Amino acid sequence: MNKTIMITGANSGIGKETARQLALLQETEKIYLACRSIVKAEVAKKELIESTGRDIFEIIIMDVSQPETVRKAIQEFNGTVDALIENAGGTGGKTPERLTKDGVTELTASNLLGHVVLVDELLKANKLNNVVLFASSEAARGIKKMGMLRPNLETSSTEEFISVFNGSKFGNNFDAFQIYGWIKYGGSLWISSMARKHPNIKFLSMSPGATRGTGGMDDLSFIKRIFLKHIGMKFIMPMLGLSHSLESGAQRFVEGINNPFYKSGKFYASKKNVLTGKMIDQGTIWSDLDNSKFQENADNAIHSFIA
Repeated sequence: MNKTIMITGANSGIGKETARQLALLQETEKIYLACRSIVKAEVAKKELIESTGRDIFEIIIMDVSQPETVRKAIQEFNGTVDALIENAGGTGGKTPERLTKDGVTELTASNLLGHVVLVDELLKANKLNNVVLFASSEAARGIKKMGMLRPNLETSSTEEFISVFNGSKFGNNFDAFQIYGWIKYGGSLWISSMARKHPNIKFLSMSPGATRGTGGMDDLSFIKRIFLKHIGMKFIMPMLGLSHSLESGAQRFVEGINNPFYKSGKFYASKKNVLTGKMIDQGTIWSDLDNSKFQENADNAIHSFIA
């Protein structure tokens, strides 16, 4: 039973809606809203209390794109976490290709590196009890109808994953819309590797699907943002099974941490060619996701950037 839950990126979108749905479950006793902005977090907390009638929300300030803030937050954190939902991410801001001081691109930092540090710090402090859910994406195995190609790694070696995470693999052809899937792929492999290292904790990746009402596309170019977020998501994609409501996306995360059907070490997302509906093990679509050596290499690669 998950009585205490931490959610990154919890002040808006899927993170906030997930917090709302979890608060409506009687067994939930505390929800930690891990956010980078205290102002936005306070607003979200107030709205969540009003919408659920429960004052069980506590704010933790961290920016997952800046690992030092994650370390500081966990050092000051006096509680324990039954379930961790690693929801924060996006397309890396206005300069997704720029390297951070840790040596990864901003795209990698915001979607993966900070979450790796968060898990490591919670484990080191013995503050993580039951389950870790990493928010992945169908883009990690390719979305043909949206023009998002499957990550095309040559060897899937540790060195190649390092080149993905620091952007050197892409040279001057850094397209965040495409590379986002590569980072989520690496993150899903990392989670599977962690599942073997820590068999007493459930580690799984799960896509919320293409969800309306999130800010995940706000950093795309103007044309892509208008088409995908304001036209495609609202009108075209629902008819093709390519987008669903915010409530449906968040419900996947709620199910992911609570339903024993979802197994440790697996990546769950929509069936092939859709981004909604029933979730399945993505290893049945792309066997590379179940390759233990690739999982270990991705794990070693992302940890090589952690001091």
